[in-house]
Amino acid sequence: MARLTCGALTAALLSVGVGALQLPLAAQTGPNPYRLVEGLQAGAGPGRIGEPWAKLPAGQQMGSPGGLHIDVDGVSLWAVIRCGSDGTPRGGQTYCNGSNLDPVLRFDANGNITAAFGRRRFDWPHGLHVDRDGNVWVTEAGGTDRAADARDANGRPLGHQVFKFSPRGELLMTLGEAGVAGSDERHFTAPSDVVTAPNGDIFVADGHNANGNNRIVKFSRDGRFIRAFGSTGYGPGQLRGPHAIAMDPSGRLFVADRQNQRIVVFDQEGNYITRWTQFGMPSDIWIDDGGTIYVADSESDMNENPGWEKGIRIGDVETGWVDHFILDTGDNPPITAGGSGAESITVDRNGNIFSGEPRPQRLLKYVKVR
Repeated sequence: MARLTCGALTAALLSVGVGALQLPLAAQTGPNPYRLVEGLQAGAGPGRIGEPWAKLPAGQQMGSPGGLHIDVDGVSLWAVIRCGSDGTPRGGQTYCNGSNLDPVLRFDANGNITAAFGRRRFDWPHGLHVDRDGNVWVTEAGGTDRAADARDANGRPLGHQVFKFSPRGELLMTLGEAGVAGSDERHFTAPSDVVTAPNGDIFVADGHNANGNNRIVKFSRDGRFIRAFGSTGYGPGQLRGPHAIAMDPSGRLFVADRQNQRIVVFDQEGNYITRWTQFGMPSDIWIDDGGTIYVADSESDMNENPGWEKGIRIGDVETGWVDHFILDTGDNPPITAGGSGAESITVDRNGNIFSGEPRPQRLLKYVKVR
């Protein structure tokens, strides 16, 4: 049998696609050049020891973060914060039903709130996306597991919708029917996330649970249904609990197929391209303009994904190679059901990473230190 040189072996691996390989060791041994802002000494960084980066109004407690997305200015952060200040202990999820707090918040580079809206409109807001015009899209994944509670103050149903807002909070578009789950052209079942293409086409990851719709729904920029693709299962192009969706610079769609412990890649017509398993059990995906992919894994542990550890993996979107790994030390073995770590992730133009941890109820900022 012929022997391959190191260079030839590397070329051979890339020729078949890293996505076809199981690489738990390589995915978890990369260096970690990132540090939390609140761990930096005062005077040597933007934070102070013991102080969270995100500053909420006096007396308001942080809720469970949902989706995150950097604003069009490249430095401000839009975040879904599921209200909080309701006595929910850490380790549990907070909801917005019955709260007077705004769940959609905009933070400046120093963690100060500069915009807020959405009160009394959501039960369990989940995904957030900022389009190229600065509009803010939010998915409402509530209304399924807590159907009896998913109503606003006036008794109107909540859940199973996608909203488009202006940066000032004006409602511009609604997809789906409030409180009504479904799998046709007009309904969702707990949609997890949304992303828009340069031409304005809309792609919705529908829905949150493995026994849900497990599909991607495509609409035109004006909300006209175009097609749905994906189905429930384990095979090529099938999904189980699509938790997030992102688009790379070439226009490919990357879906966090969380319960199948992989990323699935489609083109915009719904054609299956490949699947990647080297990023763990993905909850969210961010891809920057330079082709770096950041994947938040909040679920991997000895129960959910044996042999893997939860954390944030950073790599190359063309080769799929993982370069860096930020280990989450929260609970492995697990001490909080459903994961302790980052379920949402975004990156600003300076390379700072923001992550949302729903059960620890934390919104974190990481800076690159080397």
